[in-house]
Amino acid sequence: MGVRVGNWLTAEQDKRLLESARTDSLRGKRNRAMLSMLIGCGLRRAELLGLNLQSIQLREEHSVIADLVSKAGHIRTVPIPQWVKKAVDAWTEAAQITNGRLFRSINKAGRIWGDGMTPKVLWEVVKDAAARAGIEKLAPHNLRRTCARLCHLAGGELDQIQFLLGNVSIQTTERYLGCKQKLRVAVNDKLGIEPGETS
Repeated sequence: MGVRVGNWLTAEQDKRLLESARTDSLRGKRNRAMLSMLIGCGLRRAELLGLNLQSIQLREEHSVIADLVSKAGHIRTVPIPQWVKKAVDAWTEAAQITNGRLFRSINKAGRIWGDGMTPKVLWEVVKDAAARAGIEKLAPHNLRRTCARLCHLAGGELDQIQFLLGNVSIQTTERYLGCKQKLRVAVNDKLGIEPGETS
């Protein structure tokens, strides 16, 4: 009622989406790396498109996007799963990118063109991958929601998901997760301190 319903993918749909970006071409490697970052790191479109290679660093023996400036100027550090880093490395190696913007346009001849890309290109990448994977009506932001949902289903704590996404309000994170309050079996029903119960 009055809240826009989000679109989340299942783990199986995510796998199909990633597999739809074939890695036998430069464009395919780029597209798989972009989709991997959107799904695995929960990035917004502008965050992905503005990402510089120098921002990918090692912290506490884990690859991260360090000091990512996000919506409303908030700064956060985003952990990069190993499988996502592998896709990014395959792209940067094939494209011979050593600094500057991580994701760039590719011309019709299959070569890097310019030093970045437009949001329209990103939309096309997601739309085309979704069509090949048999998924209807998928937007880049749906992959951010999917990241949050998959983290939650894997046992991720709400505050850690908030850190990952850079959401200021817990309500926004809950909306991304598709959380609903359970009243029949409420979270505070069994705290272990109820009178007459032993621990």
